[in-house]
Amino acid sequence: MNFNDNQQLNINNLIQCEVDRISQKYNKDFLDCEDLIKITGLGRDNVRNLMRSKNFPTTKVGKRQVVSVLNFVTWLTLNNNTNEVQNG
Repeated sequence: MNFNDNQQLNINNLIQCEVDRISQKYNKDFLDCEDLIKITGLGRDNVRNLMRSKNFPTTKVGKRQVVSVLNFVTWLTLNNNTNEVQNG
């Protein structure tokens, strides 16, 4: 097993642990705007803008937009990892 495989396993492990933690804490598999406000600490307008952005993995349920916990954690982990690499 090389370094990249080990790093991928660590990221997958991190994502799974965080998905389990958030799912248990909020007792749901999908998050809405209010949940994301609590989790991220962002304001309502920023969360709504995030949920409307094309690269954020939302699902429309009726008139509501939600994001699965798995997609949210994956998106957050991969975007943070990318930004850290780009920023040095």
